[in-house]
Amino acid sequence: MAILLGSIADDYTGASDLANTLTKNGLRTVQTVGIPDPSLALPDVDAVVVSLKIRSVPASDAVAAAASAERWLRQRGAGHVLYKICSTFDSTDAGNIGPVTEALSEAAGGGSVLVTPAFPETGRTVYLGHLFVGGQPLNESPLKDHPLNPMHDANLVRVLARQSRNAVGLVDLTAIAAGADAVKAKLDALRAAGVTAVIADAILERDLETLGEVALKTPVSTGASGLGLGLARALVRSGRISSGGATTADAIRPVGGLSAIVAGSCSKATLHQLDIAERSMPVLRLDPERLLAGPDEIAAAISWAGDRISAGPVVIAASAAPETVSRLQSLYGREASGHAIETATSIIAAELVERGVRRLVVAGGETSGAAVDRLAIPAFLIGPEIAPGVPVLRTVGNAQGDMLLALKSGNFGGEDFFTAALAMMH
Repeated sequence: MAILLGSIADDYTGASDLANTLTKNGLRTVQTVGIPDPSLALPDVDAVVVSLKIRSVPASDAVAAAASAERWLRQRGAGHVLYKICSTFDSTDAGNIGPVTEALSEAAGGGSVLVTPAFPETGRTVYLGHLFVGGQPLNESPLKDHPLNPMHDANLVRVLARQSRNAVGLVDLTAIAAGADAVKAKLDALRAAGVTAVIADAILERDLETLGEVALKTPVSTGASGLGLGLARALVRSGRISSGGATTADAIRPVGGLSAIVAGSCSKATLHQLDIAERSMPVLRLDPERLLAGPDEIAAAISWAGDRISAGPVVIAASAAPETVSRLQSLYGREASGHAIETATSIIAAELVERGVRRLVVAGGETSGAAVDRLAIPAFLIGPEIAPGVPVLRTVGNAQGDMLLALKSGNFGGEDFFTAALAMMH
């Protein structure tokens, strides 16, 4: 299998968001969970998104994992590799966006890397190097209270410089509006000045198309799914996309079985979605503090689901309001409390699958990653979109047989997302 575009995603929901965008824009796409075992037969596709869990790990671990994935993608023909990051630029001053970007650039022979988290479709825009979320500067948006990586600076040049060894530059909207040649000239000048990473403005899709055209002629780029949109459209325009192979219709063939929803995200959007879901299906809200205290809360949740799931979908949620999360973090530590909840929700998801669930919705990036890891799912074929950034996923090479999943980043989806997701899974 020779692929045209490779990507390394820093978490699983971000990976499915990107894979969804590539599929919508004309590329047949598969998402792998880590680097696939050589024995796994992947479908014939144009793009592969390798999902990793490296957003919040030590920078050295993120660099090592990304470097391995990059080598695997290059060996399978990828001429360009996109390092897929969150559209809210989730990262601490220690990394990991800067260190991984620099490592991938060095592995590809150096040069300046275009970097942009812009994705106007989901309200993420960059102007004069500053990131806006739904029209609010990043540091004034709800991301300032993110439980893992609170974002307190909207100036991405400054944010990226704090975690990079080399200088960080900017390609502003004026250069981008002038077209691909002007952007390339700016990149060449910055490269000559020793700049490795270049933040790029983008407020409209046409800006992303310009950036995609320029980036595709370089070996590496870093960005959210918006940059993936630009790369996909540039590839389609190039005439290099062949017909045939896997399709989105293949991804949503019926699987039968039971259905369930597991939520761990504490975002405002997910909390509201849970309130709406409660009007039409049974919802069990777990006590996060009891989850941290021992296995009893997990056992009770599994028993609760077992009594109800044959009658229809059930929802089990470890989601909590920001003040509750903050209190738990102060008592148990940020990493320990987050890990305990991820472990608990992943155990619950696996037990539900053991009891016949074949259609599973998971809310929250870290929650989704933990669930997919525990289920040992090696890859997904990308199906149609449920909501912006969230496709239906069909498992590939899964020991439990075919399943349909939706992995939802916390802030994604409308208020009726859970019912809409299950309606698309048969």
